[in-house]
Order: sequence, then structure tokens, then C-alpha cells
Amino acid sequence: MIEHDPRRWHDDGWTARVIKNDGDDGWAVEMTRDGDPEPALVGPWTMGRDKKNPKPLDQNAFNTLVKTASEVLARHAHQARALLHKSVPVTTALGRRVRVDLDIAPDEDDPHAMLTAWDESGECTARVRIAANWKLSPASALRWVEDGCREP
Repeated sequence: MIEHDPRRWHDDGWTARVIKNDGDDGWAVEMTRDGDPEPALVGPWTMGRDKKNPKPLDQNAFNTLVKTASEVLARHAHQARALLHKSVPVTTALGRRVRVDLDIAPDEDDPHAMLTAWDESGECTARVRIAANWKLSPASALRWVEDGCREP
């Protein structure tokens, strides 16, 4: 369903709604992706020429809002991935370089993590399931690799 009203646009999986700004006498716009419970973006909106009512939404403004809201969601997703995936390169006493990855599975019923060792060619050399709260650091990764990549 496409809707193009001065205060509400729905198109391309997004809805832009101009709303009264609770903090002052101005206006705000909220961008909500279809299916999401909350807006991805809420920001100030420009007053119209009469200085009382909001400027009407148009295609260019809507396109800009979609781009900005999409970028916000992408940054949030990247940050969430970064919290659940960590990687540390180590070099053993014998000079072997290994990348150790920690991937956390934030399952409510069965939280755990996978600890994986990768050789220089990118081949997986070891993978073990560990506690989700295991702390990955260069020292812990090196200990794990030099201990034969057994369950810590």
C-alpha cells in the first residue's frame, strides 16, 4: 500500500510520520520500517511557511529519511554483531600464526559460544563449544592454541 499524504508517507517498506514534538512547539518526523515495533529514527522536522504547521512530506524528503533510517539500522546491526563476534590473531612460540574467533550464541535457553581456530590459509583447524561468558583476549587465545585447542 502506497500512501503519500503531507504528514504520512508509506512506501517502499517504510512509513514516515510527522508528529508533534513533545519537547517544544515544533514538529518531529519518525521513520518506521514495516514490521518493526518502534521507529528506527525520530528527528526534528521543519516548520512550514506559516511557522505553525509542519512542512509537508515530499518524495525527496522521504527518500532522504529512508536512507538515513536504513543507515541507523545498519550501524545498530553492525554493533550487535561486534558484541557477539570477536577475533584475535596470535603467534605461537613456534611461529605459527592463528586467528581465534569467539562467536556468542545469545540463546535464552542455552547460551553458549563457539571458539574457532583458523590457520594462515583460512582453514578451520579447531572448533569447540564453550561457555558464553568466556573472555577472549590475546593471552587466553594463545593459551588455548598452545594447549592443543581443547575445551578450556
